[in-house]
Amino acid sequence: MKRILFFGFFIILVFGACNNARKTEEKVEKRLDESIVDEEKFRPAFHFTPQAHWMNDPNGMFFLNGTYHLYFQYYPEDNVWGPMHWGHATSKDMIEWQQREIALKPDEKGYIFSGSAVYDKNNTSGLGRENDPPVVAMFTYHDPKGEKEGKINYQSQAIAFSLDSGYTWTKYKNNPVIKNPGLKDFRDPKMTWDPIHKKWLMVLSANDRSIFYSSENLKDWQKLSEFGMQTGAHDGVWECPDFFPMKVEDSEEIKWVLIQSLNPGGYNGGSGTQYFIGDFDGKTFTPERNFKDLKDKHNYWLDFGRDNYAGVTWSNIPSKDGRTLFLGWMSNWLYAQEVPTEKWRSSMTLPRELTLKKTNSDYRIFSTPARELEKYKSAIQLQSKRDQNKVVFTAPAQSDLMSNEFNFAIPLKEIKKLQFSLSNSQNDSLKFGLNTEDHQFYVNRKKSGLIDFSDKFTQKFSTAPRIVKSDTLKVNFIVDRTSIEIFYDDGATVMTEIFFPEEPYTKFGIHADSKLEIENMEISRINTDGKEWEK
Repeated sequence: MKRILFFGFFIILVFGACNNARKTEEKVEKRLDESIVDEEKFRPAFHFTPQAHWMNDPNGMFFLNGTYHLYFQYYPEDNVWGPMHWGHATSKDMIEWQQREIALKPDEKGYIFSGSAVYDKNNTSGLGRENDPPVVAMFTYHDPKGEKEGKINYQSQAIAFSLDSGYTWTKYKNNPVIKNPGLKDFRDPKMTWDPIHKKWLMVLSANDRSIFYSSENLKDWQKLSEFGMQTGAHDGVWECPDFFPMKVEDSEEIKWVLIQSLNPGGYNGGSGTQYFIGDFDGKTFTPERNFKDLKDKHNYWLDFGRDNYAGVTWSNIPSKDGRTLFLGWMSNWLYAQEVPTEKWRSSMTLPRELTLKKTNSDYRIFSTPARELEKYKSAIQLQSKRDQNKVVFTAPAQSDLMSNEFNFAIPLKEIKKLQFSLSNSQNDSLKFGLNTEDHQFYVNRKKSGLIDFSDKFTQKFSTAPRIVKSDTLKVNFIVDRTSIEIFYDDGATVMTEIFFPEEPYTKFGIHADSKLEIENMEISRINTDGKEWEK
């Protein structure tokens, strides 16, 4: 009897323990589910993000048959960096995306690091079939075993080809096509067709320099030259280059542009993307005189903000289009793996149109949002309160300012300090603006919302020089839930920053230290169906 009672008591205890454990587990799962649901408020509405897991550099971008292809560094098993794959997404307009199956996976030769892709329309590679040209991708094999063993030559260049417009890929049987010559950080090949010298070109990065190659068939590559050891910013490793000719706006002059990312060493710390402009004779790149020996004075950056890195341009854009289209990774290696999202991590910038302009005997890249964004915009009116030197715009009830574009101009006159702010009822605020006396823009996100995930996220204000010296400041900025992309003076100075407010921003303020006038104010809502991350 005692044994039976004891056994019954034991069953009750076990059942109760299991029941309590189940309830605890359910509570944990509920919290996790709520956390995932809650973090969806951070997912951009019209910037590409992976459906789940980790993403960094854009790779292999090309346009073909009306479709933009975006590949990206991807780790499908976690939300932090790991063995790299090439993820894949497609779009008809670079705004709404559909994530596809993984394009390239690691194998016995190593991880699949960054690279590029081109449409080999004349089948110079011989990898296509009759009347069926291939798309050819070049990527870096990264051998983790060799790196762990302390070898230097653990990175090499390989190719793959696709016969169905980039949806499935076959790795070339004779990889690698470029063996490592004994250089560390030998990676990120960017191929392009040279329309002037009629050959394939490729540039890759090797720690502190760019190396140029040429080929007739995309399989056999000849080294041409090196560039950069004594030029530009060098406080980190050079990586993710791009190289292409551009026509100077309103002229017939052709210049070559070298985009060169580095990490760390960005203008505001951590990751950044600088550029160089010069001439290319088919073998050697010669920069303009203003790029020589700049070192710490170097201020030629595609984006001065902290969150635009490893960006490159799309290949095979039709000549009738004629644009140079760019996309970057919207994060910074200082804190990218610590941002407060769990299901997914990282997004890309908006697609941007790059133009080359000559101002005061100087060549500069200007960036503006791609025109494809226009069809998603609808003008809205906001309530506003004004006084002599301040105006505050407020979103209607049950609405916010988290998917909006603002366009306006401000005559500077006597203004010395000009500040813009986005804020909410929780006193979160993102502040940015211009100090006219020193011609410096700034972004301050110290009170922007969640910031305690990394002490490097708010360790300093971001600053940027005002390139165009005009009596009127033109401002265009776009907000998408957790990011702002600011294009000053028609894109002469660009700043991109991410943030994580506790709740959506509902107010936009402009404050000056003198009489404030606002011209041509246009506020738009950007409307998408929000499905771009779904398969």
